[in-house]
Amino acid sequence: MTRPVALALGSNQGARARALAAARREIARRLGEPVAVSRLYETDPLGGPPGQGRYLNQVVLLESAAPPEALLAAALAVEAGLGRARGERWGPRTIDIDLLLCGGEEREGAALSLPHPRLHERAFVLAPLAEVLPEWRHPRLGRTARDLLAACDRRGVRVWNGGRSPGGDGAGQRE
Repeated sequence: MTRPVALALGSNQGARARALAAARREIARRLGEPVAVSRLYETDPLGGPPGQGRYLNQVVLLESAAPPEALLAAALAVEAGLGRARGERWGPRTIDIDLLLCGGEEREGAALSLPHPRLHERAFVLAPLAEVLPEWRHPRLGRTARDLLAACDRRGVRVWNGGRSPGGDGAGQRE
């Protein structure tokens, strides 16, 4: 049985919109076509070294029956295929893909926690998530994505250049 799966994409190095477009193509190839893709959001970096560039963020919504471990492995493979080098925590990156949620599934572990443990605190994730899955309810907090966003500090989070190209995928935007 399928359930909604949300992946957060982010990039703050190089051609950010192109990196997100390449990640979306690889996700579609490995996991299936998305059922929804949010607009692009430009956001201030959270933590990490001073002076790093602003992020472009986006959420991709899929329907999948794949186990969370397989989804995470696919996300990590997409990152590696696009040249992600893991370095400093919260440091700059060409591409970052996080598994945010698998329906209402809950789990906590060293390699994988669902929903993402800081999802409810981060406007840069909640804004695009609330756009594609506004009524998703956080299994521990009992609040919808829309409600969590309303309670979150949204300073430094804005739709980027309208967020979408005429084709609707954000890939036609210029950096």
